[in-house]
Amino acid sequence: MLSGSGEYSLTRQVATSQILEEILLELQRKDVTIPENIISNLRAARSLIKVLDLSKSDLGETTQKIDEYLSTVEAFLITEAEKTFPEEKIDALLRKLEVASCNVCVTTVEPPKENRFVTGVPRDKKWVRVEAMDELPLEKLEDLAIQNKLQFREENSKQLVVYGSKEDLKQFIKIMTQKAGQK
Repeated sequence: MLSGSGEYSLTRQVATSQILEEILLELQRKDVTIPENIISNLRAARSLIKVLDLSKSDLGETTQKIDEYLSTVEAFLITEAEKTFPEEKIDALLRKLEVASCNVCVTTVEPPKENRFVTGVPRDKKWVRVEAMDELPLEKLEDLAIQNKLQFREENSKQLVVYGSKEDLKQFIKIMTQKAGQK
């Protein structure tokens, strides 16, 4: 994904979330305990990034919510990293985060590869994979899919594959984005 005028914020958020995930994993390797709310915030931010990317619309409140999640995660991780890593490592991490949030530069980011092949969805149907989060647990996502005349299948304990007509999926994503941003 290449950042441009419309995709700048999304690209910045993807890059920042990837760097924060790297820091989180390095801290866990050093046996630093990461609170569940920090992990949950990072997951929620990444889920909202995927939803925003799929909806192809810039909903200001969703972008703001993603930034809030990422800021909370960043504040905790940098504080813990300062306690754990040498100063040179901290400087390198802060530079990476600064490059990811650069207002002027263009950054190329490859999103992590996810299994894009979904079995069991009729060829004439469109589909989307959604991940449950605190604001929208799996049960609410299932209810929302039913209300929008969509079919769904649980892919794992936190993900659903929702499928149906293109228009119904668009409506589903729009409502889901609004509900996620209301917290």
